[in-house]
Amino acid sequence: MKRTIIAAACVLLAGPALAQSLGEKSGVNSALGVAPTTADFVKEVAVSDMFEMQSSKLAEQKGNAQEKSFAHQMVTDHTKTSSELKSLVGAGKVQATLPTALDSSHQSKLDKLNGATGKDFSSDYDSYQVSAHKDAVALFERYANGGDNAALKDWAGKTLPALRHHLDMAEELGKAPSVGQSR
Repeated sequence: MKRTIIAAACVLLAGPALAQSLGEKSGVNSALGVAPTTADFVKEVAVSDMFEMQSSKLAEQKGNAQEKSFAHQMVTDHTKTSSELKSLVGAGKVQATLPTALDSSHQSKLDKLNGATGKDFSSDYDSYQVSAHKDAVALFERYANGGDNAALKDWAGKTLPALRHHLDMAEELGKAPSVGQSR
């Protein structure tokens, strides 16, 4: 009987902590506007930055003129945010572990981009950029409004205007006629 009570108590106590990570993974937190945990935020930002840099390096090679220009800006800006996040973690202001590789979802998108050319590359890259930046803006807004680490919360708020600008630019990809390359 004691074991059952102890087990039930452990489940009830662990539930909220587990639910936050599960909620972030499943999108429930986003739908409800709940701030991610610091660990979830750091992981998602780091993976997003890695994907932005790697996919945009491909776009600098394979994209049309508009995508190459956008990609160059993404590599520059996401290298900066990645460095800032690493500094916050490295200085001990944020207690979290930075991932060193893409998660399977982002890796499969990168693999698809790697194998694509021409219109297929442009279509995938453009849509990935819009989706990634919508997700990033929502993530940063939620953390800036309700995050539990003051330094990270401040950084999220300061980074938001650039991410909103990236989203605006991503939404313009493919709208302007490209010179010299067919779409």
